[in-house]
Amino acid sequence: MKSLMPDEQLSALREFRQTLHRYPEVSGHEKDTAQRIQNFLNGYKPDKMQGDVGGHGIIATYTSGKPGPHILFRGDMDALPIQEINHFEHRSEFDGVSHKCGHDGHSCILLGLACLLHENPIPKGKVSLLFQPAEENGEGAQAVLKNPEFQTLKPDFVFALHNLPGYPLHEVVWHRGSFTASVISLILRFKGKTSHAAEPEKGKNPANAIADILEICNHLSNNAPERANFNLITPIHIEMGEIAYGISAGYGELHLTIRAWDEANMRTLCDRITEHVRETEQHYDLPIEAEWTHAFKANQNNDEAVDAILKAADSLKLTEHERSIPFKWGEDFGLFTQHYKGAMFGLGSGKNCPSLHNPDYDFPNALIDTGANLFYQITTELLA
Repeated sequence: MKSLMPDEQLSALREFRQTLHRYPEVSGHEKDTAQRIQNFLNGYKPDKMQGDVGGHGIIATYTSGKPGPHILFRGDMDALPIQEINHFEHRSEFDGVSHKCGHDGHSCILLGLACLLHENPIPKGKVSLLFQPAEENGEGAQAVLKNPEFQTLKPDFVFALHNLPGYPLHEVVWHRGSFTASVISLILRFKGKTSHAAEPEKGKNPANAIADILEICNHLSNNAPERANFNLITPIHIEMGEIAYGISAGYGELHLTIRAWDEANMRTLCDRITEHVRETEQHYDLPIEAEWTHAFKANQNNDEAVDAILKAADSLKLTEHERSIPFKWGEDFGLFTQHYKGAMFGLGSGKNCPSLHNPDYDFPNALIDTGANLFYQITTELLA
């Protein structure tokens, strides 16, 4: 691939990526990260820049002044509550917080695109770069979509990428239809009544109700990714009572994550779970409080957007890999693809690269140039 980016700017981006890695901030707390990005963006002179979008988000727009498509690219910028075990010079300065999903790199890919748009202005239409906060907790996309500044954009296409360990470096990974699963988490709180452990009948112990719901969830799960009606219910956390052998528990919690390939199957599955929870509540005469949280909509890839990605990859002579099934994990960019034509794709970060969310993971700097050039080439394809 022949890069459009000058060597000195690419070198500056790689150094800046390491700075972001050194000073990570978790979802909703990306204030210093956003300020660093805005300061860096100033050197690439966007026609308009807006901060504090959906929290600490940033929108930078480059416009030609002529009619044409409006294309938006998203990069996330939050880190994870994971202790880093690497010992390189740019390791995290903050205990228990690190960039273990590569959002530092995703942000720098967008900055690379800003460089390319500044050096090679578009002939028509406009391009917006969204530096999104709070992707990891599933709250950022919704907050951005509700933001009045974002609502004025009305993009024709939206794009995002994610680096993918386990795939050859620079390989473009794509899939039509759902790219990632619809995911939501459920917290069930069982509000019983304690009693003496010798007289459990005088209280309301939630153990059997929890066991019944776990059995139901196992029955409802269809962990066959090759099937269109794939779904998966995974128990994440169970809490019940105290370590006090004379007391029968009176309170319990069950945390679940729920996955399906699309929103229709997800709604059906959630309705069935809710129905069984209410039946269990009545059977045991035990109040059960349900809280839905951490929702990630399925990334629904549009065919026209996928075609633009593939044409761009061909133009840059990058290898391509078509996934036979979507990824099981959630990504809140899916909320954008539920509202706008667009697509998410993957960029291989090396077969031997540590996995995402591993404590020894580090985003490969080599992908900054590849990702930025891909985004710019997608723009060229859609404006042609």
